[in-house]
Amino acid sequence: MTSMVNQPVDKDIDKNLDILKGKLGVDVTYDVLVRDFSIGNRKAALMWIDGFLKDEIISRVMTALMKMRREDTVPNPIEKIMKTALNYTEVELVASLDDAMEKVMAGPAILMIDGEVQIIVLDTRTYPARGPQEPDLERVIRGSRDGFIETMVFNTALIRRRLRDPNLRFEMLSVGARSKTDVVIAYIDDIVNHDMVDRIRSRINDINVDGIPMAEKTIEEYIVDKNLWWNPYPTVRFSERPDVTAVHLLEGHVVVIVDGSPSAMILPATLFHHLQHAEEFREDVLVGTWFRWVRYVAVLFSWLGTPLWLALALSPEVLPPALQFIGPRETGAVPLVIQFLIADVAIDILRIAMIHTPTALATALGFIGAILLGQIAVETGLFINETILFTVAAALGSFATPSFEFGMATRLWRLVLLVLVGLFRLPGLLAGVAANIVFVALMKSFGVPYLWPLIPLDRKALSSVLIRRPLPIRSFRASILKPGDPDRAPKKEK
Repeated sequence: MTSMVNQPVDKDIDKNLDILKGKLGVDVTYDVLVRDFSIGNRKAALMWIDGFLKDEIISRVMTALMKMRREDTVPNPIEKIMKTALNYTEVELVASLDDAMEKVMAGPAILMIDGEVQIIVLDTRTYPARGPQEPDLERVIRGSRDGFIETMVFNTALIRRRLRDPNLRFEMLSVGARSKTDVVIAYIDDIVNHDMVDRIRSRINDINVDGIPMAEKTIEEYIVDKNLWWNPYPTVRFSERPDVTAVHLLEGHVVVIVDGSPSAMILPATLFHHLQHAEEFREDVLVGTWFRWVRYVAVLFSWLGTPLWLALALSPEVLPPALQFIGPRETGAVPLVIQFLIADVAIDILRIAMIHTPTALATALGFIGAILLGQIAVETGLFINETILFTVAAALGSFATPSFEFGMATRLWRLVLLVLVGLFRLPGLLAGVAANIVFVALMKSFGVPYLWPLIPLDRKALSSVLIRRPLPIRSFRASILKPGDPDRAPKKEK
């Protein structure tokens, strides 16, 4: 088979067709279609992928081309055809068979004409897509109900709908030697830190794999600093909401969108980015602030609640008389630390089981797992009531965490703290908490400290994290991102 590495288009259309048909397996695969016809008594051929183009579009194109007479195609057939017969906006020319093949596999159709050394690319593709429904993980009581889908062109349109800024940029890259997956880097040109954009672009271009089947998750593992691969804390934020993504773009963040995935990757991201939710900004200032504080308490309890209670229960001598009620009245047949570990693992098993359970049975499974099994475990003496109570409260705290990835990270650290408490009691808890805080304080997300604006301290930014203020988003562009000068943004004339 003839090599196609940057092979130029031959004037003989039959040679071009033989090479493309061989590479694309036209005689084997059913979905690569070729239609031979004539344009002004000159041999021509259309090639496309079935499913990416509608039959009526192909028929309309061929009807217009077949009506052309020979005198309509001279002296420059390509130019004449593009100006008079192809009534589509997205039309381009390629001069190599390799580029033509990549275009076909991406969805557009190609038009070859005998005697011409260029191939016309017609981007008339129509992707199969679902409706932009509200994401399950980021639901709000009030607000927009549209969310990203698996088709990238629709996702960028949802962002563009909210940001009609001429400085909004969508840079297209291709990743995967075989998959040729489209990846977009989105940012606002006069706000973003261009050094960060260059760094992200360079890392994406350096990805050398056959394909990225896990979409944005695969991209994350290549572009994020993973010297500590066992670090469970996410250094990027994922969102399926176009309004959340637009807000982060206004703040100076960079967004990576991968075709085939309904999630946008926002970076850099600090710990406090993972604790934000759109619902806080859809409510009044006081209500939104209250929701934020309640969420902080829930997340803190999901991380520290059960290890702290267990440490105090195993070290009653450190408790003052007024707090002696913290300890358990009964110990149960299993050591307390083992009870907590079994209960945590049981919740994870229940979570996994509900994912694989049909929707019609999920409610019944949740009832059986959460109510009956817990009650039976207490009645048989395997667990004590306090174990069930604090484990369920910690699980609720994990579910109250807006970021699923961050919630799982705190869950894993809670298990580590439980093991340390079981081995060393209260000193083990203190050592584990101190190690966890130091570890997080040393983390960075693309050069941004993970605990910013707490470490390093930025009082103005920290106040906006703790209190939902009624101020424009533009006033809270993170100085740590080194965004562009806000005065450079276009202003409306008075």
